[in-house]
Amino acid sequence: MTPSEAIQWLHSLPRLGGGATLRRMQALLRELGSPERQLKFVQIAGTNGKGTVAALTAAILQKAGYKTGLTISPFVLEFRERFQIDGGMIPPGILAALAGEVRAAAGRMAAAGGETPVEFEAVTALALLWFAREGCDIAVLETGLGGRYDATNAVQNTLVSAITRIGLDHTELLGDTLDAIAREKCGIIKPGCIVVSYPSQPKEALREIVVEAGRQGCELVVPDLDDLTRRHGPPFTNRMDYGGYEVSLPFIGAHQACNAAVAVEIALALCRRGLTIEDEAILAGLEAARLPARIELLRREPLVLLDGCHNPDGAAALAGVLREEKAAGLTAIIGMLADKKVEDALKNLSGCFARVYTVTPNCPRAMPAEQLAALAGEHFAFVQPCQSLPQALTAALAEERDLVVCGSLYLAAEARGLLLKQLGRKG
Repeated sequence: MTPSEAIQWLHSLPRLGGGATLRRMQALLRELGSPERQLKFVQIAGTNGKGTVAALTAAILQKAGYKTGLTISPFVLEFRERFQIDGGMIPPGILAALAGEVRAAAGRMAAAGGETPVEFEAVTALALLWFAREGCDIAVLETGLGGRYDATNAVQNTLVSAITRIGLDHTELLGDTLDAIAREKCGIIKPGCIVVSYPSQPKEALREIVVEAGRQGCELVVPDLDDLTRRHGPPFTNRMDYGGYEVSLPFIGAHQACNAAVAVEIALALCRRGLTIEDEAILAGLEAARLPARIELLRREPLVLLDGCHNPDGAAALAGVLREEKAAGLTAIIGMLADKKVEDALKNLSGCFARVYTVTPNCPRAMPAEQLAALAGEHFAFVQPCQSLPQALTAALAEERDLVVCGSLYLAAEARGLLLKQLGRKG
């Protein structure tokens, strides 16, 4: 297969299987020679922030001298973002070759009467195969959906399981209460691992984390907010001090300081599990991590921010940053998926924008711009649906106002390249 054919094959697989199970993934890994048994893992689940925590943790491990695999879900700019070693994406030729191996294994399973793996299972198996072949010392796995039956949970050698902030998302699959969702996320907690939780968990979620950590005989670490201090700095910067680790984070917002505290505690937990990670590596990793479309500052004057705040908690985090910075008179371009809690997300952004242009993200599950505009009209004084993202960007940038592009990560993926081109910047 060519790289493009490999990606097409992966996308052609079912998005969801016939039921919540790890059997397909376990069978696929066995067919591939069980590459996961050669690796050690940090697993990260949660509703919001897991990508940031994964990127921060992987950067710390890399700075500590460990060959580090990283899976990110979903990707924003390019499919190969899903698979990284020491910050570099999988080479196209290797992606194609390993996808061929995974496809052959899936074919043997089908011929023997087994089930066909779903897309995320094939993607995860490919990542584990690559990490094992490359001799990674450790891999940081971001779950795709839930935790208990997520494809990443077929691994066993988990040193640390981290649970980022729990919120109401994917309720049709995970449950419609915080405790039910937390129970599914806590499925990544393995016997004897160290568990690290986000410091401001909803009490219903934290209760489930405490129960499951105790049931599995795990040490539970929750960062102490009394040890976390935000330092004053220029607008849209994020300098923090957590327990003496004082850095300028590459991610903006109080919630990102909390995510960084989780990453610090993961690193310290790994030290207790036998890894050597110096304080200098923790500081360097926190400053070096990169992840696009997480309240990403693309220009200061006039302001241009890009954020994939695809659910209500993400929207609340963005609103918190804008209010903290006392940003006023903002223009926004918003696009959302119809299967998200769109009205709740818009409510959380209410009052943040003077003008809103709505667009339809490039996804079959997208909410049409006109429908989104009707909902947004309840929260913003000026709302105008646009036929396309380029049309919205042209209109918004012509105003020379501070601009926020936010909503679906599909929108962020399309918008980032267009914005960088119009702003005369490279990615």
